Amino acid sequence: MRKSVKRGIIALSAAIGILLITVAAYVLYVFCQYYRIEDYVGQQVNGNRSENVAVGETYTVMTYNVGFGAYGSDFSFFMDSGVMNNGKKVTGKYGKAISKDSVLTNIEGSARAVESADCDFVFLQEVDSDGSRSYHVDEREPFADIEGYSSVYTVNFHTAYLFWPLGDPHGKNTSGLMSLSKYGISSAVRRSYPVSTSFAKFFDLDRCFTVMYLPVIGSEKQLVLINSHMSAYDKGGTIRVKQLEMLNETIAQERDKGNYVLVGGDFNHDIAASGTLFPSEQEFPEWVYTLTDDDLADGFRFAAAVNAPTCRAAEIPYEKGVNYTVVVDGFIVSDNIEVVSVENTDLDFQYSDHNLAVMKFKLKNI
Repeated sequence: MRKSVKRGIIALSAAIGILLITVAAYVLYVFCQYYRIEDYVGQQVNGNRSENVAVGETYTVMTYNVGFGAYGSDFSFFMDSGVMNNGKKVTGKYGKAISKDSVLTNIEGSARAVESADCDFVFLQEVDSDGSRSYHVDEREPFADIEGYSSVYTVNFHTAYLFWPLGDPHGKNTSGLMSLSKYGISSAVRRSYPVSTSFAKFFDLDRCFTVMYLPVIGSEKQLVLINSHMSAYDKGGTIRVKQLEMLNETIAQERDKGNYVLVGGDFNHDIAASGTLFPSEQEFPEWVYTLTDDDLADGFRFAAAVNAPTCRAAEIPYEKGVNYTVVVDGFIVSDNIEVVSVENTDLDFQYSDHNLAVMKFKLKNI
């Protein structure tokens, strides 16, 4: 064998060896960085308010997934895929927001929408505190700057640096649920949802919900507010079933104490039988599962509107009437809460892949 060929083989073998060592080191790094936040972790209430809620008064609550400031109309997400009505398969492009300017535009736009709605309580999801995918913009700030609210921030996404997709890596991120209240919160706790135990756990969120307890004037009962974000990338929906079981157990326990219980958030299920209500040029997605009142604990029901969708398919940039849209954002209420109205605010997915949902409600005198 000629020396040049031998040298080539040696060089190639060395390159392959270095590559394998690099991959092994990265896999070890990801494993070492991974951890789950414990269940029942107390949460800090920032700027707590002094006024308390009362029976018979009308209050408003909003839920809004702000999509880590990435989902402008030209954004598609690499983990999403779907099929157009003509049979064409489509897959999202980006692992992080298109630019820092787009993050600032979208988060500030979302904050303006929240401020304009002027709700008593606000549940936000996918608010990054420090993320490669959002160019390290602290997305909590524009919401915390809205006057008149206390806030609770609960981490539900904390990753090692994710090098996928290779051309636009998702990076290292910390994100969470942010809850705002114009009324006093006596305590708040983080509850950890069941999540996948497969390799996918290294890429998914550390799913959770925040439970907040608010005193009710003249009563030993409390208003229990829950901000929730259930799993999305869950083939077959098996993890979401376990998460719903846990949520049902929690809300049933609170209702048995006589408390008023209200859950809001991104359920990643169709909660309004809206699956075919809105025009689309895409096939019905396999990830859309429907939840009804029959899936909830006794004494609870969904409160969701269908005047506008709350979530768009994100495997393609947004174009009205083209993307598949559905209602996955809304509320669960106990039977001692009167729902006055529910309406989705149609922002035409200008700042996020979600629209916001708003509910008016009263605590019944029972």
